[in-house]
Amino acid sequence: MPTHKAEAEWKGNLVEGSGRLAVGSGAFDGPYSFKSRFEEGQAATNPEELIGAAHAGCFTMALTAQLSRAGITPTRIHTSAKVKLEKVGEGFSITRIDLETEAEIPGIDDATFQKNALDAKQNCPVSKALAGTEIHLTAKLV
Repeated sequence: MPTHKAEAEWKGNLVEGSGRLAVGSGAFDGPYSFKSRFEEGQAATNPEELIGAAHAGCFTMALTAQLSRAGITPTRIHTSAKVKLEKVGEGFSITRIDLETEAEIPGIDDATFQKNALDAKQNCPVSKALAGTEIHLTAKLV
C-alpha cells in the first residue's frame, strides 16, 4: 500500500503570517492563514476543511465499497462534512464532525442503506483515525 504525503510551510507570526499546504500528488497546493482558520468567508483553506474533504471522500468510498460487495451499484452518492473547531481549555480541538450523505441507489430499501451507511461511517480509515472525535451521520436516499 502507498504512503501518501502532504506538507505545510508557515512564514511570520501566528496572526499576521501565512502559509501553504500541498499534497504530494500535486492535486492541491494552496494558501492558509490564521484568518482562514478562525474567520468565516476567507479565500484560503485550513486544516479542518481538508480533514472534512478527506472524511467525506473516505466515507463515500467506504459506502460504495459496502454496496459493491453486496452487488449494488449506486447511481450517485454525495457527502458533505462539517468540521467543528472549538476552544477547549487553553487550546483548540476538533469536537465534532457531521457527515451528511444523499444517495441515489436503485433497488435498495432504506433499512439496508442505513445499515451500510453506518458501517461505512464506523469503518472508513479516516473515521478510525478520528476515533476521539464525535462523528454524526445523516444519510438519506433520494
